Amino acid sequence: MTVIVRDLRPEAPGEVEAFVRVRRLALPFMVSTARSVVHDLAHARPEARYRQLVAEEDGEIVGTAQVGVAHDSPRPGLGFANVYVHPERTRRGAGSLLIRAAEEHLAAHGTTRVYSWVLDGPGNLAFAERHGYRASRSAHFLRLDLAGGTLPPLQAPPPGVELRTAADFADDPRPLFALDAETTADEPSDVGAEFTDYEAWLEETWRHPLLDAELTTVAVVDGRPAAFTAAHTDGATRYASGMTGTARAFRGRGLAKLAKNASLHRARAAGYREAFTGNDTGNGPMLAINKWFGYEICATEVRHVRERA
Repeated sequence: MTVIVRDLRPEAPGEVEAFVRVRRLALPFMVSTARSVVHDLAHARPEARYRQLVAEEDGEIVGTAQVGVAHDSPRPGLGFANVYVHPERTRRGAGSLLIRAAEEHLAAHGTTRVYSWVLDGPGNLAFAERHGYRASRSAHFLRLDLAGGTLPPLQAPPPGVELRTAADFADDPRPLFALDAETTADEPSDVGAEFTDYEAWLEETWRHPLLDAELTTVAVVDGRPAAFTAAHTDGATRYASGMTGTARAFRGRGLAKLAKNASLHRARAAGYREAFTGNDTGNGPMLAINKWFGYEICATEVRHVRERA
């Protein structure tokens, strides 16, 4: 059996679908589609040096990797490489070849530190350790049964607060860009991010095919977006929280919970059957909110890092 690693070929019939299928088998808690994979590749910033790699065994795609430079981090020299292998094709060299190709690519573009998310399981953790990665922070995946579960009752917004959708900002989404930038800057992470390029945000976030503008919900206070929950969907049955956050001046008022509850109710009414989200294990407030909604932890990932001299 021969395994080779190469770039994803979006133009090849069925190849993007195979990429999505392998990633979903390896990581069933993430929502992605063929359109979203193509969009990510087509609209990545040049300075991100973004690549989508595949491991191919005898003509079959058995592994994937998403690789790039953390260009929006205030700290230079950071890169990422997230590798996923078909659960029935592990221990055959695909993962090692993918991580090697990823590291060579990142080294060629000046990175000195590589971050990688690794599912919390003995085999995955041992793989990371063998390749020189050490564990750092961790995060939970959470799942909510929208079809059979019970959501908290809908609540009327308090005086002065209005719930809108992202679609209401279609003519001018810049206020949502400002809110997204502020909340992202405060999100727990070992690789910080700063959103300063509005045009890039429009391409990479606002026009992303997973973003559902009708389900993305914004709490507006006195005309200003104060909190939001971004809804990502596959257009069929799966819903995911792309980001939930509140502007600093409005925290502690339950606005993010209000927006997310409204979004989940509308997602269920639209036919979505399961919802996913992710939280840093140290983010107690968001974990408590998601527990209130009925989310349950379904898996954990551990962020790993490798330093390059």
